[in-house]
Amino acid sequence: MKGLAGRSVLVTGGGGAIGAAICRRFAEEDARVLVADRNAAAAEQVAREVQGRALVFDIVSHEEVRRAVGGEEVDVLVNNAGWDRFQNFLDTKPAEWEELIAINLRGPLNVHHAVVPQMAARGRGRVVNIASDAARVGSSGEAVYAACKGGIIAFSKTLARELARKGVTVNVVCPGPTDTPILRSFLGEGDAGQKVYEALVRAIPMKRVGQPEDIPGIVAFLASEEAAFITGQVLSVSGGLTMAG
Repeated sequence: MKGLAGRSVLVTGGGGAIGAAICRRFAEEDARVLVADRNAAAAEQVAREVQGRALVFDIVSHEEVRRAVGGEEVDVLVNNAGWDRFQNFLDTKPAEWEELIAINLRGPLNVHHAVVPQMAARGRGRVVNIASDAARVGSSGEAVYAACKGGIIAFSKTLARELARKGVTVNVVCPGPTDTPILRSFLGEGDAGQKVYEALVRAIPMKRVGQPEDIPGIVAFLASEEAAFITGQVLSVSGGLTMAG
């Protein structure tokens, strides 16, 4: 990919399954990877693997984010950190909404607020936000999560408009069902979980769930000079499960 070698890339949730895969992909392009995660051990493990640097902070805290990354010169920001709890909305409690909103909506806003101003000041930057196809088409058991990710899509499109003349692009990648600990917790154990998994696979035209390694290619492309004229766009990585326009 053009223009990634030597660039500083900050990946939130870099210690998780998809985040680690994204960090590896940028390392392959000789980028300087900043692996951000609230789990210090996970961040440090991935940082060692990609010869990058671990940054340990919780995106929920604006102050923590500002202290951790406010002084960093970041060329590419990948907002990947997220979390979900699967419940029908009528069974949820307001305290549970707050936790989901804090991690999946307010957290990315905090990171943008700390990182993007220096991109705008330099007249160059790439932001790739990881949302979800749950935001595009809905997903049973993920009402509040889907609402947060829908908010990220709307926010990204607006920020893309605000930053277009400042040389900063903002795009969104929406994974479909992907083999991560969150998906496995949703499917559950035993025969019941296996039946749900098989039904999910049948619904996907490519007849498999996504793997973390399916995500980084499009992220790297959107962060590169190859995508210099692309901003405000939303792309699904779902094996054809969703084909929203």
